[in-house]
Amino acid sequence: MKIAYFDCFSGISGDMVLGALIDHGVDADWLKTMIRTHVTDEADIRVSVESRKGIRAVQVRVDVGQSRSRDYAAIRDLITDSGLPEKVIDQSLSIFKKIAEAESRIHGCEIDHVHFHELGGVDALVDIVGAVLCMDALGFHHVRASRLPLGSGFTTCEHGTLPVPAPATAEILKGVPVRQTDIPFELVTPTGAAIITVLADGFGPMPDMTMDRISYGAGSRDLENTPNLLRVISGETAVPGQTAIMVETAIDDMNPEIFGYVMERLFDLGVLDACLMPVYMKKNRPGTLLQVLCHLHQRDTVIAMILAETTTLGVRYYPVERQVLARESVEIDSPFGRVAAKKIHMPDNTTRIVPEYEACRQIALREKVPIRIIYERITGQAVAGSD
Repeated sequence: MKIAYFDCFSGISGDMVLGALIDHGVDADWLKTMIRTHVTDEADIRVSVESRKGIRAVQVRVDVGQSRSRDYAAIRDLITDSGLPEKVIDQSLSIFKKIAEAESRIHGCEIDHVHFHELGGVDALVDIVGAVLCMDALGFHHVRASRLPLGSGFTTCEHGTLPVPAPATAEILKGVPVRQTDIPFELVTPTGAAIITVLADGFGPMPDMTMDRISYGAGSRDLENTPNLLRVISGETAVPGQTAIMVETAIDDMNPEIFGYVMERLFDLGVLDACLMPVYMKKNRPGTLLQVLCHLHQRDTVIAMILAETTTLGVRYYPVERQVLARESVEIDSPFGRVAAKKIHMPDNTTRIVPEYEACRQIALREKVPIRIIYERITGQAVAGSD
C-alpha cells in the first residue's frame, strides 16, 4: 500500500506542495501541459532548484501578469468543464469549496460571489488543480500529514493587514491539530490549508512504513532559523492507520421513517460509514443512536446535515483511529459475465476478491435467482481463478 506523509514542519502553501510533488517524480513539463490544456493558459509556471539551509528543494513560481479575478461560481464551472479525470475534478472542487465556504462565513456573502484575488485567480487554479493532478499521477493510496505550525504577527492581503493565521486559514483549519510558533510570518496559507485538509486522511505522527522516497518543496521566503520547506515522504505500509471523525447523536422524538432518508443523505455525502443503534435515554425513553464515521474535512457538512434533517438539538464528535485493508476496484469474469468487484490486500500479502453488492443485486433481479446464490457462484469462481 503506497502512502505519503506530508511533514509540514515549516508550514504548507500551494507552491510548496507543487514543488515537493515535482521533486517526488512528477514531470514538470507534463504538469505545465495539463494546466495549459485543461485549466488556463494565463500562467507562466517556472520550476527551479533552490537551497534552504543547505537542503536541495524544488521551487515553483506562478507568474500571472494581468489576470482577472474570478468568483467561486466561475471557478467551479471552469473546473467542471475542464475535461480532467473525474477524481481530479472532484478533489479540486472540494478544495476550492473549502476556501469559498471559509471566505463566505468570514465576509458574510453568498458563496457563489466569493472572489478569488491573491488567494485565487489563476495562481490558485494552478496550485490547487496542479496539486491534485500530481497526487493522482503519483498514485498514493493514502495521505497523512503532521500537525500544522502556525506563524505569528500579521500578514497583508487584499482586505488589509490581518493577524496570522489569516481568518480564512483559521476557519479552514477548525478541527485540525495545530501548534503555535514564534516565526513572524504566515506559515500556512489558505490554499495550503485547503489542499491538505482535503487530501489527508488524518493528522499526527508519521505512520509505520518502509520509506521509499523523500522530496522537498521550497517556500518563497528564506527563514532565519528554519528551512522553509515542505517535506513529503512516501513508502509502503501493509495496513495504514487513519484518523477519522465520529459524529453521533441520540434521538428519541423523531418519526422512525425519517432515519432511512437521513442514512441515504449521509451516504450521498460520501461518509465512511453510518449506523443506527437502539438505546435507552434519560427517563428510560427508548431512542436511536446515530453514528457517522467521516473524514475530517467532511465533519462540518455532516453536522449541518444532521442538525437540519433530524430533531436532535446537538451532536458530539471526536477523533477515532482506524486500521483499514488496502483495496482496489477491479472487474472479474463470472458465470454472469464481467462483474465489478473489490480486490482486498490482506496483511499476509495475499488477496481476496469480493463482488460489489450493486452488481450482484442487478444480476439477481435479472436472473431471478436469490442474491445469496449469486454471491456464492461469483466468489467461488474468483477463488478458483486465483488458485
